Amino acid sequence: MRRVAVLGATGSIGTSALDVIARHPERLRACVLAAGSNAAALVELCRRHRPDHAVIADEAAFATLRDGLRNAGLSTQAHCGDDALEHLVASDECDTVVAAIVGAAGLPSTLAAARAGKRILLANKESLVLAGELLMQVAHAGGATIVPVDSEHNAIFQCLPDAHAHAGLRRILLTASGGPFRGRRRKDLGEVTPEQAVAHPKWSMGPKISVDSATLMNKGLEVIEAHHLFGVDGDRIQVLVHPQSLVHSLVEFVDGSTLAQLGLPDMRTALAVGFGWPERIESGVSGLDMLAHGRLDFEPPDLDAFPCLRLAFEALLAGGTAPAVLNAANEVAVSAFLQRRIGFLAIPAMVEDTLAALPSTPATSLAALRDADAQARRHAAQAVAACA
Repeated sequence: MRRVAVLGATGSIGTSALDVIARHPERLRACVLAAGSNAAALVELCRRHRPDHAVIADEAAFATLRDGLRNAGLSTQAHCGDDALEHLVASDECDTVVAAIVGAAGLPSTLAAARAGKRILLANKESLVLAGELLMQVAHAGGATIVPVDSEHNAIFQCLPDAHAHAGLRRILLTASGGPFRGRRRKDLGEVTPEQAVAHPKWSMGPKISVDSATLMNKGLEVIEAHHLFGVDGDRIQVLVHPQSLVHSLVEFVDGSTLAQLGLPDMRTALAVGFGWPERIESGVSGLDMLAHGRLDFEPPDLDAFPCLRLAFEALLAGGTAPAVLNAANEVAVSAFLQRRIGFLAIPAMVEDTLAALPSTPATSLAALRDADAQARRHAAQAVAACA
C-alpha cells in the first residue's frame, strides 16, 4: 500500500492525482493533503478521501480548516505552515509525495521529501528550475526516486527507462501545444487579456501555468527541467510545436531510432505511471484512437512572437543563478498580468530586463539561489510599479 501525500491537492494536478488514487483503494491511500489557502475546498477533499493529516499554508485559513474538519466529524488532523508540511512529508506518514505546489513555494517541501528518500511525483517544475542541481544531489544522497509528472518529461522517463538506453541518447525533443495564441504574430498579441491567455486549447490547468503556456515560458522551464532530470545539455534539447498534444515527447538515439510516447492529453496517465512504476495501473484515461485523430502536425516555435522560450535557453546556457532569476521574474510578471497591471508582451520584456540587470553568479548554495530569487522579484516588482 502506497501512502501518498498530495501537495497542491485543490489544484488541477492534485485533483487528477486523487482521482487516480481513488481508483486503487487496494494499493494507494491519500494520507496527507495540503493546499494553499482554500480551506473549504480542502475540507471537502478530506470528506471524500479521509486522510490522516491536512495542511493549509495560509495561517489565516487554519481556523476554517480545523473547524471544518471537526464539524464534518473527521479525525483528520489540521496543520498549517511550511514547517508542518515539511515535517509530514519527511515523516513515516507517507512514502510517496505528489509535489504539485505552484511556484518557488513548492521547493522546501520537495527538498524535504527528497532528503527523506521518498518517491516524488514531481509536478512543481520551479523546484528544478530554481535549484535543479541541488534537488538532484539531495535526491541521490537520500535515495529518493523522482518520477516527473509533466506529460513531456514523463514521456521521456518512459522512453529512457534505464542507464544503458540513456548512454545512446542523441537528443530530446520536447513537444509543445503552442498554447492559445499559436500562429499569431507578435504585433497581434499586445491586447491579449488574461481570460484569453488562460483558455488553453488542450489542457485544464491553473491560471499561472496557463499563462506560461501562452507565452511558451512553460516550455522554456521544461527545457531547464529536462537538463536536470536527464543530464542533457541545452544544445541537445529541441522544442517542436505539436498542436494535437498527442505526442508528448520524443527521444532520438545515436543509431537513428526515435521513440515517442503518445496518449490523450490527460495528466492522470503520467500520475498513474508515477504511482505504479515499473508496473502499469489503470488511470481512467482511454486509449488513443489514431484513426479518429487522423494526423500529427509539427512546426518550429516562433521565438519572435514568444521570446520567453529563447530567454529560458539563454538562462540555461548562462547557468548558475540565471534560471532562478528567470523563474522569479516570470512569476512576478505573470501575477501582474493576471491582475491587469501589465500587458501580455510586458511579461517577456520584464524577464529579459531582469536577466540583464542581474548577471548570473555561481549557484553554490540554496541561500545563494534564494538571494537571487529575492533580488529578481524586487527588480521585477519595481518594473511593474513603474508601469502603473
